[in-house]
Amino acid sequence: MAHTHQHEHQHQPEHQHQHDHADIDWAEMAPLLEGEAELYTPLYTRAMAWLAERVTAPGLVVDAGSGPGVLSGLLADTFPTARVVAADGAAPLLERARARAGRDGYADRFDTLAGELPQVLDGLDYPADLLWASRSLHHLGDQRAALAAFAGHLAPGGTLAILEGGLPVRFLPRDLGFGRPGLQARLDAAHEETFARMRESLPGSVAVTEDWPALLTAAGLKHTGTRSFLLDLPAPLPDAARAHVAASLTRLRAMAGDTGLDAGDRATLDRLLDPGDAAGVHRRADLFLLTAHTVYTAVRAD
Repeated sequence: MAHTHQHEHQHQPEHQHQHDHADIDWAEMAPLLEGEAELYTPLYTRAMAWLAERVTAPGLVVDAGSGPGVLSGLLADTFPTARVVAADGAAPLLERARARAGRDGYADRFDTLAGELPQVLDGLDYPADLLWASRSLHHLGDQRAALAAFAGHLAPGGTLAILEGGLPVRFLPRDLGFGRPGLQARLDAAHEETFARMRESLPGSVAVTEDWPALLTAAGLKHTGTRSFLLDLPAPLPDAARAHVAASLTRLRAMAGDTGLDAGDRATLDRLLDPGDAAGVHRRADLFLLTAHTVYTAVRAD
């Protein structure tokens, strides 16, 4: 993969990672990624509070796959005495992360590393007390080897926290009042197929059972905790969340093309995305956002 940034991929449309830098205009993408992460901040804040109960006064916190640095900022807030390093393969996103650090007052203890995971972590000055990887791991071809590399950059007693899996996002009622009921489940199935193809296409891709506690143990770490965190934005959605849903469905519609969904479902999506349709996502009152993300922690014992 050519980049790893942590907008919260959930095997769902609004969290599409690409794996070819040349195809992406990061300056254009950055505001979308920032808005997405900011929308999910209530979930992330609870995850950080849970982490803070397990990691006390870390000296160095690394955000592996930081993107534009929204979560790097939350890590800086959660651990106010820590130095925070954001690592990502997309330099324009790291520029946004540095700007955010300056605006929010932690630039004096914030650094960036530009390059591909996990190799870029070789640029750390010293081992990390906490290494956070939010939905970046599954965009590395050999996840087992990547976990071992992450573990190798932990200080003795250091914690690796990975955010992977959880529950697919839901924002549509089962019956929309038009089209065939159950559209969201079929969108999930189409996206799972796309995600599987993405995994298979990664350089050095290795199939692995995604038993994260077992993989963390195999990396030489002691699995210390697993917890899922809910994001529940009920109807009616605020404008930012509504725009996020519309963008998510737009990406899904493009991803599905003319093969991933039948003609009826494509027509339903087109109607949902029509700003002038009262039953579309831009205007309907029953739109919501509900999902859960799972965090796994493990400690280097030696």
